[in-house]
Amino acid sequence: MRRAWIGLGVLASIVALSAALLARYAANGGMTARRRPSSFEASVAGWLVDLGVGKADRARPNPVNGGPDSADVSLGRDLYRAHCQACHGADGQGKTAAGEGLYPPPADLRRAALEARKRTDGELFYFVRNGVRDTGMPAWPWSDTQIWEVVAFVRQLPPSAGAERPRRTGAPRPSAYVGSAACGACHAAIYERWAKTPMANVVRDPREHPEAIVGDFADGDPLVDFRPEDVALVYGSLWKQRYFKKVGNDYFVFPAQWDVVHEKWRPYFAKDDWWAPLYPPDNFQRPTGPLCDGCHSVHYDVATNTVTEWNVGCERCHGPGGAHAKTGAAEDIVDPARLGYVAANDVCIQCHSQGRPVQSTIGGRAYDWPVGYEVPGRLSDVWRLEEHRLGETTFTHFADGTAHKNRMQGNDFVTSAMYTHRVTCFSCHDVHGTEHPANLRKAAGDVCLDCHGPSSPNGPHARTLEEHTHHEPGSEGSACIACHMPKIAQTIGDVNVRSHTFRFVPPSETDRDHVPNACNVCHADRTARWATDALASWEERSPWRAGM
Repeated sequence: MRRAWIGLGVLASIVALSAALLARYAANGGMTARRRPSSFEASVAGWLVDLGVGKADRARPNPVNGGPDSADVSLGRDLYRAHCQACHGADGQGKTAAGEGLYPPPADLRRAALEARKRTDGELFYFVRNGVRDTGMPAWPWSDTQIWEVVAFVRQLPPSAGAERPRRTGAPRPSAYVGSAACGACHAAIYERWAKTPMANVVRDPREHPEAIVGDFADGDPLVDFRPEDVALVYGSLWKQRYFKKVGNDYFVFPAQWDVVHEKWRPYFAKDDWWAPLYPPDNFQRPTGPLCDGCHSVHYDVATNTVTEWNVGCERCHGPGGAHAKTGAAEDIVDPARLGYVAANDVCIQCHSQGRPVQSTIGGRAYDWPVGYEVPGRLSDVWRLEEHRLGETTFTHFADGTAHKNRMQGNDFVTSAMYTHRVTCFSCHDVHGTEHPANLRKAAGDVCLDCHGPSSPNGPHARTLEEHTHHEPGSEGSACIACHMPKIAQTIGDVNVRSHTFRFVPPSETDRDHVPNACNVCHADRTARWATDALASWEERSPWRAGM
């Protein structure tokens, strides 16, 4: 009997509380989300949310314990910016156009707010994984590792987002280039990773780094009529290495280059590039300043032929950092991740593309890099990508418009569905340095599966990856990049790099237009006709897409 009375009391309390809430709803505009709720209503809503998290969930520890510059936190940052920032804001406060229109409003994720509410990592994991019913917070379909990475990033807010750094008002502060070493003082972990990347070591002085020369000068090849002591700078080390001679205040390329993969010398002379007819047919009358150095340095000055630093330093992507180095203010430096997808991708496309300057010559010289572009400007104001006519195979393009050579990732990417859907280069790559090839954020297949997966709306539209690829699990043929990013863009000899259109090239295009296809890149001993017949046996594969 006593329990019955207690039950009735609880029921009466709930009815009274509901009546009070309804009265307050009516007094504050009913169910509208335009008016801020009363403190009472907000407290009840918060209490109900807290009530939904179990003790065990609340106590779960985060296996990701990185600092603001760690690779795991960087991965969480990318997911946050792509999916959470629209509502929660860059600093986590929730003061956004989308967030202002929601009730309950987006949670304040700033560190002080989380600590005030005693939010644990386990609670944050629970909310991201499961969402919050009857609010704008969805359940995100990410792996546990990805969710923990997001939680680790959120724990850094706002310092890693810049919200607690000194802020200023008024016009942007004029800034000067200061070099990457100035960045390393505060961003030591990122600087140390970057210093080991190809970006940071594409150009080196052999007097400072004798180990930089990888060519075999002792093999007596007749192509090589110069010695290591004649070399002022070396360029490259992954696939090929070229050697620069200094004359006056400019550099010139020796006519022999080292094929790193095959360990042999090959001749070097550019004859098919668009600018070749505008220069004498002599390497020592073709300075690297207008033809190379703008992309291999920071702040190349075309008037003085000087650079702030060689290599692709921090300010190549973040803009001049002098003001930021003094103030530490987020507004005094460019973060490409906060730019629109066009400007963000242009940061990479400026050098990873074949194109021509809008202004044909500058000071009587033709330049093969976008003079005048500075992050975060409009690359199209000074640079146009190399044009191509479908059906025509050229020095730069295959007949279908796919890149024919290296350093054309941008040309490929802007034609892709990925670019159309506002994916950025750094959605997949971290040029600050990773343990993976090409500075990928994860192993290649894992990067793809962040957004794609069996029966995903993004594809592949199959129950399993093996059903989609028709190859054994874990095999090269079952890797996403094997079919969608085949190595068909030439860098030197028969050494190729991956296409970035993400389009499957059917073998029929090889027969018709001589465009390399992914099947025969691996099955080099078979014909394109064999590959087409093999695709015809894949029942779920569209014959129209496969070109059969």
